[in-house]
Amino acid sequence: MPSDTVVYSARKIITMNPSRPSATHVAVRDGRIVATGSADELMVSGARLDTRFADKVLMPGFVEGHSHIMEGLMWKQPYVGAFDRRSPEGKVVAGVPDIEAILTRLQQAEAALPDDGSPLYAWGFDPLHIGGKMLTRQDLDRVSTKRPVLVVHASFHINNVNTLTLERAELLHATSISGVVAGADGLASGELQGIPARMRLFRALGHNPLAGTITEADVRRYAASCCVQGVTTITDLHNDLADPTIEVYRAATSQADFGVRLVPALAAVSHTPEQAIAKLETLRGHASDKLHYGIVKLVVDGSIQGFTARLRWPGYHNGAANGLWYIAPEELPRLVEAYHRAGVQLHIHTNGDEATEVALDAIEAAQTVAPRPDHRHTLQHCQMASAAQFRRMKNLGVCANLFANHLYYWGDAHYELTMGPERAARLDATGTAQRIGVPFAIHSDAPVTPLAPLFTAWCAVNRVSSSGRVLGRDTEALTTEQALAAITIGAAYTLKMDHLVGSIETGKYADFVVLDEDPLAVPPERLKEIAVWGTVVGGMIKEAPRA
Repeated sequence: MPSDTVVYSARKIITMNPSRPSATHVAVRDGRIVATGSADELMVSGARLDTRFADKVLMPGFVEGHSHIMEGLMWKQPYVGAFDRRSPEGKVVAGVPDIEAILTRLQQAEAALPDDGSPLYAWGFDPLHIGGKMLTRQDLDRVSTKRPVLVVHASFHINNVNTLTLERAELLHATSISGVVAGADGLASGELQGIPARMRLFRALGHNPLAGTITEADVRRYAASCCVQGVTTITDLHNDLADPTIEVYRAATSQADFGVRLVPALAAVSHTPEQAIAKLETLRGHASDKLHYGIVKLVVDGSIQGFTARLRWPGYHNGAANGLWYIAPEELPRLVEAYHRAGVQLHIHTNGDEATEVALDAIEAAQTVAPRPDHRHTLQHCQMASAAQFRRMKNLGVCANLFANHLYYWGDAHYELTMGPERAARLDATGTAQRIGVPFAIHSDAPVTPLAPLFTAWCAVNRVSSSGRVLGRDTEALTTEQALAAITIGAAYTLKMDHLVGSIETGKYADFVVLDEDPLAVPPERLKEIAVWGTVVGGMIKEAPRA
């Protein structure tokens, strides 16, 4: 081999390549994989041996097929979720257990802000994790009556705000607007659901606090989170991609030490199909090895745990009203067909099974009038998809990316409140997808839940809620090997990047995660405990910070 070839030895290399499932050495040159094999096979003339990973296990770098740049952005704001979270710096941030603790954290954050009326934002709240107790505008008025206060739910589909914010958005008396929840006094309670109310709120604030002004520091913080969790390819799966953001992404990813491949998706809600298609053509000119464009994101409904997803009969287990259409069912076929005809890959958010059905109808209609091989349109989340719907996905060439982390964080709520025992057992039905042969991935939707692919794999294998309740393990659980495929080659396939990443084989990027233990050798319940040493991205080695 040429003298610039480096051969890394490891205790074990799990390749996710069925032609050679495991090896002990991998040869790398010019940021790509030359070959895998044994020392005898690879240590030929000129190659240099590197033994720094001799006691480690290498896998393809994890591919997170559904996450958001907010994982880097939101850490500038106070976290008010119930579960502990790990920051991009590797530090554990404690969860808050009740409303009073949330208000205390917000009051502390408010006291640290300048006395200029600037807004206070926080994130991670979910009433289902604290006994169903809601934040009201009166609660948030205890934090401040002189500045806007906005708390984003963990799902990112619902916001709670104080009275001043409602007044500025002219929503305090506007309970007839979709998504503006009324309180007992007939005025807005402070809870705002869905897109119409959110857009009114953002206009009043003068910007979108869920995106803000993205800086290179935010993008690098996102990359730091990736290194901590072993991710080497990551999405930003809903972004307006305004010109300043595009430039920030170009600048950050062009730096030699930037440690992840970034795949942004253009938010359809901000563009007509004609505008989006034209923008994608331009964006492809900004692409690089570490910046990949081409996906458009459609959002059809909300979230099940927020009671804003669209469900088929019999609807919500507790009798709650059906959720919100973010795109009207009669409008979706027109949008899907326009993008489909243009050769664009769509990733479509469908949490409820009614939304999944409407999305499949739209894709089927587009395929009927404009057949297109290998489109790989992907349904995101599709929490409650039925076996019949998975069969339709298979027949239509549709992929699925299932939100396995739901099982842990909202499994109990789905069992008791939203879905009931029978439907909760088939929540995020990875086993059904595997049996039917639908190409699929599993994901975190960070920052909705923590970015941590090994934890996501653990969820799909063990199917246990935060209380310890087992949900459909006998029928819907994956094996460890299947779950590892879903966070590597499976996720790469849904992004149309499986020719570049997702397995360790000749010609692909030299992207690896470095693990302390072999995930195929530990008991399934220990999968989430495996430590990530760091990553290799295009041959560049990055050690993860330890807490």
